Amino acid sequence: MASYRVEVKRSAQKEIRKLPVTTRKRVVTKIRRLSADPLPAGTEKIKGADNAYRLRQGNYRIAYALFKQKLTVIIVRVGHRKEAYRNL
Repeated sequence: MASYRVEVKRSAQKEIRKLPVTTRKRVVTKIRRLSADPLPAGTEKIKGADNAYRLRQGNYRIAYALFKQKLTVIIVRVGHRKEAYRNL
Protein backbone atom coordinates (compact mmCIF):
# COMPACT_ATOMS: atom_id res chain seq x y z
CA MET A 1 0.00 0.00 0.00
CA ALA A 2 1.36 3.40 -0.98
CA SER A 3 1.82 6.05 1.67
CA TYR A 4 -0.21 9.23 1.51
CA ARG A 5 1.23 12.73 1.55
CA VAL A 6 -0.11 14.73 4.49
CA GLU A 7 -0.49 18.50 4.12
CA VAL A 8 -1.56 20.80 6.95
CA LYS A 9 -3.26 24.07 6.05
CA ARG A 10 -1.68 27.14 7.61
CA SER A 11 -4.84 27.85 9.62
CA ALA A 12 -4.74 24.30 11.04
CA GLN A 13 -1.07 24.77 11.93
CA LYS A 14 -2.04 27.82 14.02
CA GLU A 15 -4.79 25.83 15.73
CA ILE A 16 -2.34 23.03 16.55
CA ARG A 17 0.17 25.48 18.05
CA LYS A 18 -2.54 26.80 20.42
CA LEU A 19 -3.32 23.36 21.88
CA PRO A 20 -2.08 22.25 25.32
CA VAL A 21 1.31 20.51 25.01
CA THR A 22 0.17 16.96 25.80
CA THR A 23 -2.83 17.24 23.48
CA ARG A 24 -0.64 18.76 20.75
CA LYS A 25 1.74 15.78 20.87
CA ARG A 26 -1.14 13.31 20.58
CA VAL A 27 -2.75 15.25 17.71
CA VAL A 28 0.53 15.46 15.79
CA THR A 29 1.07 11.70 16.26
CA LYS A 30 -2.42 10.97 14.88
CA ILE A 31 -1.81 13.28 11.91
CA ARG A 32 1.50 11.57 11.12
CA ARG A 33 -0.16 8.15 11.21
CA LEU A 34 -2.61 9.28 8.51
CA SER A 35 0.17 8.91 5.92
CA ALA A 36 0.19 5.14 6.45
CA ASP A 37 -3.55 4.69 7.09
CA PRO A 38 -5.79 7.58 5.95
CA LEU A 39 -8.92 5.94 7.40
CA PRO A 40 -7.91 4.53 10.80
CA ALA A 41 -10.40 2.99 13.23
CA GLY A 42 -12.66 5.65 14.71
CA THR A 43 -12.68 7.84 11.62
CA GLU A 44 -16.09 9.17 10.64
CA LYS A 45 -17.23 10.82 7.44
CA ILE A 46 -18.45 14.39 7.83
CA LYS A 47 -21.99 14.65 6.50
CA GLY A 48 -22.57 16.96 3.56
CA ALA A 49 -19.08 16.67 2.09
CA ASP A 50 -17.78 14.11 -0.39
CA ASN A 51 -14.26 13.63 0.88
CA ALA A 52 -14.27 15.09 4.42
CA TYR A 53 -13.54 13.02 7.51
CA ARG A 54 -12.96 13.58 11.19
CA LEU A 55 -10.79 11.87 13.74
CA ARG A 56 -11.17 12.15 17.52
CA GLN A 57 -8.39 12.87 19.98
CA GLY A 58 -9.96 13.29 23.41
CA ASN A 59 -12.12 16.40 23.30
CA TYR A 60 -10.44 17.58 20.11
CA ARG A 61 -11.26 16.81 16.49
CA ILE A 62 -9.04 16.63 13.43
CA ALA A 63 -11.01 17.45 10.28
CA TYR A 64 -9.38 16.49 6.99
CA ALA A 65 -9.99 15.97 3.30
CA LEU A 66 -8.92 12.72 1.66
CA PHE A 67 -8.01 12.54 -2.02
CA LYS A 68 -7.47 8.88 -2.87
CA GLN A 69 -6.52 9.50 -6.52
CA LYS A 70 -3.72 11.89 -5.55
CA LEU A 71 -2.76 9.94 -2.40
CA THR A 72 -3.12 13.13 -0.38
CA VAL A 73 -4.57 14.01 3.03
CA ILE A 74 -5.15 17.70 3.78
CA ILE A 75 -5.68 18.67 7.42
CA VAL A 76 -8.30 21.39 7.31
CA ARG A 77 -9.07 22.05 10.96
CA VAL A 78 -8.03 21.02 14.46
CA GLY A 79 -10.16 22.20 17.34
CA HIS A 80 -12.18 21.50 20.44
CA ARG A 81 -15.28 19.45 19.70
CA LYS A 82 -17.52 22.45 20.47
CA GLU A 83 -15.99 24.55 17.68
CA ALA A 84 -14.40 22.03 15.31
CA TYR A 85 -17.26 21.89 12.80
CA ARG A 86 -18.11 25.58 12.54
CA ASN A 87 -17.54 27.08 9.10
CA LEU A 88 -16.16 23.91 7.53
